[in-house]
Amino acid sequence: MRPHPAALGASPIKSHLLTGVDLIVVRELTGGMYFGDKTRSADSATDVCTYSVAEIERVVRRAATLASARSGNLASVDKANVLETSRLWRETTTRVIAEEFPKVKLEHHLVDSMAMHLIARPRAFDVIVTENLFGDILTDEASMLAGSMGLLPSASLGDGKRGLYEPIHGSAPDIAGRGIANPVAAILSAAMLLRHSLDLADEAECVERAVSQCLDAHVFTADLAGDGPSVSTEQLTRAVLTQLGGCCYVPELRD
Repeated sequence: MRPHPAALGASPIKSHLLTGVDLIVVRELTGGMYFGDKTRSADSATDVCTYSVAEIERVVRRAATLASARSGNLASVDKANVLETSRLWRETTTRVIAEEFPKVKLEHHLVDSMAMHLIARPRAFDVIVTENLFGDILTDEASMLAGSMGLLPSASLGDGKRGLYEPIHGSAPDIAGRGIANPVAAILSAAMLLRHSLDLADEAECVERAVSQCLDAHVFTADLAGDGPSVSTEQLTRAVLTQLGGCCYVPELRD
């Protein structure tokens, strides 16, 4: 997640805090409270949070591999002062990094303090790894650094090359058909597919550059434009395709 310089004004965070921010959040997606046992009675309810060592090892290895290719800094987020699953998370993360990624610098953060630091000093972080529930909350918070959820792509990755790519906001059915959705996150999700699943880094950079050129020109949908002029979903998409046409063949959109 890199806030685009032209869109800094759309963020509620002061722009001087956002310059130079470049971070990735790696969220575990198949465990935790969302997938634990659930009970409900007339006057109580439970949601069980369960994590295995293998689940933690898998996501930590993915995050550490990413960190190794970037700055070498990894922040792990838990609630180890309260939760037993978080204590297992912290112990497992510490061991994996020490044994398998000795060059990666690991820091542990409690989720409540990370929620504060992510806004107060976002430049301090590069790769963040955390469990399912905490990641769900922190990634939505991080979207405010960029100014809009409509700018942020995501990838759900396993051990191989296959992945599921989508904007962090999902399908946004509440605004379907109105022509106001920001297509940038979907387009950048395609760029992530090119890079991570298809090993087409040059093509991914071409897509990312086309998006950046449109934002540089203040071609904004309503979520970014504020009181200024805005374009529709299709108009921004066509603008990106026009920029892409300068470096590769792009078929015409059909009306």
